[in-house]
Amino acid sequence: MPGPLNPLTPTSDVSVRPAVPGDEQDVARVQLTAWRESLTETLGEAVLDGIDPTQLAAQWQRAISAPPGRGYRVLVAMHGPRLVGFASVAPVTAPADSDDDTPGGEILALEVLPEARRVGHGSRLLAAVVDLLRDEDGAGSVQTWVLVGDVVREQFLGSAGLDDMGAERRLGSEGDPREVTERLWAAAI
Repeated sequence: MPGPLNPLTPTSDVSVRPAVPGDEQDVARVQLTAWRESLTETLGEAVLDGIDPTQLAAQWQRAISAPPGRGYRVLVAMHGPRLVGFASVAPVTAPADSDDDTPGGEILALEVLPEARRVGHGSRLLAAVVDLLRDEDGAGSVQTWVLVGDVVREQFLGSAGLDDMGAERRLGSEGDPREVTERLWAAAI
């Protein structure tokens, strides 16, 4: 594994690009590493230890190589030749009772390796997602779900112009100690 990132290197090559076949192992590695950093207290080590890295990589391989439809994308953040983050996005439609028929997009995942945070990778991923949604899909909004208590992610999204919309959803079985609550964050783009 390459050494630690040095954001002060003047020749630092940082970018965001579409994920390509072969990225799935690194995307799965970033996801599991980021989740261990931020979700161990919420979900517990046993739950995270129960995630099969091979199966997770296979799911990312399908998402990258054969997305389920138009508007589904996986983008990756690069620091030189090293994949350090990713974002996954899907189209969303307005609720049936809404007068707004403008398409939108949902960020399904946005993760950056802990050692690569706070040097702009997350912001570049978010900007690339918004650009794609607006320019290629004609989307008028972006949304994402955030675990209640993930203050760092809330601060990041808030600084990027997204707002807590007040909507909540619960994931998991009622009474299960692993049940979590997420809040919807969104912005017009």
